[in-house]
Amino acid sequence: MNPIDSLFQRLRAAGKKAFIPFLTAGDPDVHTTEVLVRELTRSGASVVEIGFPYSDPLADGPVIQASYTRALDKGVRVDDILAMIQRLVTSPEQVAPTVPLVGMLSFSLIHRRGATPFLDQAQKAGLSGAIVPDLPIEEAESLIKLAKERDFKLIHLVTPTTPRDRAVKIANLSTGFLYYVSITGITGERDRLPEELLTQLAWLRKQTRTPICVGFGISKPEHVSMLRESADGIIVGSAFVRYLDAAKTKPLAAILQKMGGLAKALEKALNP
Repeated sequence: MNPIDSLFQRLRAAGKKAFIPFLTAGDPDVHTTEVLVRELTRSGASVVEIGFPYSDPLADGPVIQASYTRALDKGVRVDDILAMIQRLVTSPEQVAPTVPLVGMLSFSLIHRRGATPFLDQAQKAGLSGAIVPDLPIEEAESLIKLAKERDFKLIHLVTPTTPRDRAVKIANLSTGFLYYVSITGITGERDRLPEELLTQLAWLRKQTRTPICVGFGISKPEHVSMLRESADGIIVGSAFVRYLDAAKTKPLAAILQKMGGLAKALEKALNP
């Protein structure tokens, strides 16, 4: 069984929800990313989403876009990221399979290497699944088939503006979990989440048994508390990535303490 499926089975049995932080691989460098993944897993992460930097991110806000640019400027490559993931999975301080790792990447990175080689290399390295935000569901049939053959989870996105019939189709094709975008627009921190979000989640919950995890704009314990009863998990990205940029002149120990503290606060709000 894929580690993501096993995770959500365990969480549901325990009445808990998934806390999924996001980090950009290679920002500020691959070693720091590796250390931070370990810190976040110690601080309550259920899954860690790892962003593969690319030059034209579709829906990412300025914070994550800037982190991709910093990583690319330092020359981070797909092979560097896969090697880091393999270290996380195979080292004595093993992260997966108890904490699955999921990639967030552009389809261009997959296409450039070839879908079959990429999936084989990603799975061998230790990724349990991938989110490919710029691949429309209508063009995903081949990748969905290849991923299914490997029990590699292909996680799709639904947005507030997705027509309901299309949202149901996407939910039924998404594996591992469904990524629900909480707001219309790009990623980034928000003061508040839209009130209609809970209504939308309640409707979608009735349409699918696939776990629903909510991302975009979530950065505070109050956001998490609001979503706790309506979602199977929450995804937090910009809040962590922004601190990395702000803390670039600080020692690694201070960064770990700050980000670990934020992770613990968010996880506690999710699973009080």
